[in-house]
Amino acid sequence: MTDSAAYAHDPADLERQKAQEARLAIPWQAPKGWRYWSAVNNTEVGQWYTTVAFVFFLFAGVLALLIRTQLAVPENDFLSAGTYNQIFTLHGSVMMFLFGVPIFEAFSILILPQLLGARDLPFPRLSAYGFWCFVIGGVFVCGSIFFGVAPEGGWFMYPPLTTAYQEGIGADIWLLGLSFIEIASIAAAVELIVGVLKTRPPGMRINLIPLYAWYILVVAGMILFAFPPLIAGDLLFELERAFDWPFFDHTRGGDPLLWQHLFWIFGHPEVYIIFLPAVALVAMIVPTAAQRPIVGYGWIVLAAVGTGFISFGLWVHHMFTTGMPGISLAFFSAASEAVAIPTGVQIFCFLATVLAGRFTKSTPMLFVSGALAIFVLGGLTGVMVAVAPFDFQAHDTYFIVAHLHYVLIGGMLFPVTAGIYYFFPLRNGKQLSDKLGKIGFWLMFIGFNVAFLPMHFTGLLGMPRRVYTYPAGMGFDVLNMVSTVGAFVFAAGVLVVLFDVVRPKGKQADSPRNPWRAGTLEWLAQMPPRNWGVRSIPIIKSRYPLWDQPNLMADVDAGRYYLADAEEGKRETLITSTIDSRPIQCLRVPGPTWITLWAAVFTGGAFILPTYKLYTAALVSAAIAGVVILAWLWTGTAQIPEKPEKDVGLGLKLPLYASGPKSVGWWAMFITMIGDMSAFGSLVFGYFFFWTVHEDFPPDPLPGPGLTWPLLAAGLAIGSWALTLLARHLNRRDAAVGFYLSLGLAPVLTVGSAAALFAGPHLSGLDPTTHVYPATVWVLVLWTLIHFGIALVMQLYCIARRAAGRMTAVHDIDMQNVGLFWHFMLITVLVTVAVIAGFPRVA
Repeated sequence: MTDSAAYAHDPADLERQKAQEARLAIPWQAPKGWRYWSAVNNTEVGQWYTTVAFVFFLFAGVLALLIRTQLAVPENDFLSAGTYNQIFTLHGSVMMFLFGVPIFEAFSILILPQLLGARDLPFPRLSAYGFWCFVIGGVFVCGSIFFGVAPEGGWFMYPPLTTAYQEGIGADIWLLGLSFIEIASIAAAVELIVGVLKTRPPGMRINLIPLYAWYILVVAGMILFAFPPLIAGDLLFELERAFDWPFFDHTRGGDPLLWQHLFWIFGHPEVYIIFLPAVALVAMIVPTAAQRPIVGYGWIVLAAVGTGFISFGLWVHHMFTTGMPGISLAFFSAASEAVAIPTGVQIFCFLATVLAGRFTKSTPMLFVSGALAIFVLGGLTGVMVAVAPFDFQAHDTYFIVAHLHYVLIGGMLFPVTAGIYYFFPLRNGKQLSDKLGKIGFWLMFIGFNVAFLPMHFTGLLGMPRRVYTYPAGMGFDVLNMVSTVGAFVFAAGVLVVLFDVVRPKGKQADSPRNPWRAGTLEWLAQMPPRNWGVRSIPIIKSRYPLWDQPNLMADVDAGRYYLADAEEGKRETLITSTIDSRPIQCLRVPGPTWITLWAAVFTGGAFILPTYKLYTAALVSAAIAGVVILAWLWTGTAQIPEKPEKDVGLGLKLPLYASGPKSVGWWAMFITMIGDMSAFGSLVFGYFFFWTVHEDFPPDPLPGPGLTWPLLAAGLAIGSWALTLLARHLNRRDAAVGFYLSLGLAPVLTVGSAAALFAGPHLSGLDPTTHVYPATVWVLVLWTLIHFGIALVMQLYCIARRAAGRMTAVHDIDMQNVGLFWHFMLITVLVTVAVIAGFPRVA
């Protein structure tokens, strides 16, 4: 008899387990009644996030059916041209921004902690804040169509169509509403990167983490470099629409192609941001179906990283018809074809796993099989449009519509549906119906191909995209009717799956534990699942511990690993080292709060109110949001524990507080600033883009901002940075007087640096409405001034924390993070000064 079996029959041990579970249940329980919506733990927020993302998907699906109804017959008047434009714009925007990306983030918030054997992600309140931003922004954008003011310039919003030829606030709703939603995406990316790197169980070295976590790490990293260029582009776009700064107006030196570059630097990686998490689901399901480890784990990881890297070199293939030089066409055409190589590696590894294992049929694998078939067809047409001469003919026809949907629905929606059937027991302990799943699959698979396969031929016959009707007798009639019928059959399949998910299951028996006989940690979950996730955090020795470590489930259930108890009544999880996953801290995560909702509401006001030209109200809302976020940080982060360390089990004692690179807060700041620098780099890219397309940029004679004021700003910024770092050092030495003197003087230099930077273009008389040169100078200055404001608040915040006894020589997370922020702040200032004051003198 094993030790585990002996313990299982020990009455004293059983009593100990029950007492531990009772204590664990108290801090991790979800709030009751109306307070339920103040929950922040991943089990609740992840469910909300996933549900709302699917609601937006269904909304976009209804819009798609309206599009297909309008196009079913020629010269149809079911929808007017304006209404059709609003519908197809919202359909694409909602699918891409409110479903395609958020669904993977939502799904990951829900299952990633269990997959990593963690209790929760490190910043549960950040997840909740992102969710509420997502809901508010999504409702704002989607609701616009019911008032006839929805955007109608396409999901890509090309100027000058949307800047000079479309009236109303539709474009502003798109720009500001989706910029707000992108905050949720970046917040989730920060949460997921830190979660994968720092909350793995002991022993789960970087080469043992589940493939799903690898894919999430790659995709979240891609978000940090893909979404900020769009945010920068949105800023330029809204400044032109609201204040007449001519970034895209060619009569004043602007260029509409800058928007296309910024949009597609985001837009093409976004396709892989959507696709790779779906492949991650396939990578989890296929080994389980084959009942063997994945074939080519290392090759799949390299392929995923390679796909993410190459995806940033493809954006120009959306711009082949804009008059690019031949060398650019050749380079981006080759890169667009090269991305098929790592994609093929992943698919062949999945096929090899199935062939090498003992394949078991299941509904999830049925959807996976359909996904691979559809995606491969979409990938083949992708190679076709990567060839510039073919793209010249197919561009902006229904061939591209067919290709896009084959890639995204085959590459994303079918795997997501497979994931729903596979992971559903982790939601409420019930399994979905195999019968309904198979009916839903065949309706979706047949309907999809009937709907979108004919579109290839419709496009080759010459039917353009984004037209609301077409004349009879051009060869489009039958093909469009077939596509419409297929769309409704596909919708019927989605409804069958939806019914399977929402049907009452109270009388249905609970699912057995680990119903698929999988090997990964998420299936340690008890049925029905508990809010605390894993009963105790295990030591991991392989990629498939449930297959390779005997009695692991029994030992975890018995609380024989880490954090089996909650003696202090706190929510706790382990923080481990980045590479080899050594335990380094017991992290206490915060519990339910309303503060994240209010922070999202007032942040939303700062984005939504400018749509209606309520700029003063927007500034007030932004200020209130700032106060609420400061209250959130003051009361919910960097709390000094009642004791320095805790016994987490197995004789191991870990600190309850960590700062610097050992703390998750430091990593979150670092990752956030990488995204911030990506946005700033996009603005700098805009400056040099205009330099390449204009012979007189910067103009001669130079109108400003001169050298004196920018150099003074740089000098004062260096001084403030140095004083901030000195204050960090003195705080560590517990030299209170020196700390207050240095950090008291630093804000003075910060304000002086900001004032000097502002004085340069202001005293030079640079008017951003006259020409694109002063507009680009001012936008770089404006970006830097906003960051000066944040940096100033951070410095004053640290003074207040030290004065209130919430920051000490040992407990100095705030000071460490502010020091890190100031490194990036200084880079921003120096680059801005070099560009606006130095470059014009050497150009």
